[in-house]
Amino acid sequence: MKAPYQTSQPTRWQWFPHLALSGVMLVLWLLLVNEINAGQLLLGGFLAWFIPYLTQNFWPESIHLRKPGHAVKFVLIVLWDIVIANLILVVRILGPIKKLKPAFIVVPLDIKEDFTITLLASTISLTPGTVSADLSPDHKCLLVHSLHVDDIDGTITDIKQRYEKPLKEIFECS
Repeated sequence: MKAPYQTSQPTRWQWFPHLALSGVMLVLWLLLVNEINAGQLLLGGFLAWFIPYLTQNFWPESIHLRKPGHAVKFVLIVLWDIVIANLILVVRILGPIKKLKPAFIVVPLDIKEDFTITLLASTISLTPGTVSADLSPDHKCLLVHSLHVDDIDGTITDIKQRYEKPLKEIFECS
């Protein structure tokens, strides 16, 4: 038998709407201030609770990692790609500017969720030398600008295999 104060439907305003996000925010806060003491734990804990609490109406649905192991692997791949892209970009920028082949690339999307598309666009923009420029109105194509492209089809394949496919497995597969 249920207690009279319990409801079968969750309320829209929950006290801890995104517990994992709060945990990550607390750790990031402590890393940013570079010290662990009672004051920083209290302030970081308050911010880690208050920001998700205040913004919970902006999150249309809960985000669930379908394959957390794949998420860790994806983050490591992205970090590796950022390091390598920085090195390549340094060589290209310091070299003759006439050798650069900038291009806009239209990447057809297999992912459907707004959150996953946002993560893909952010991942592309995090990698030096590329930036997500636009999303088609039907959310089926992403326009990407790259500072140097030798093979457009190869670049599209790389983006889809290296970033889109893992994101689809992590967030959209049932």
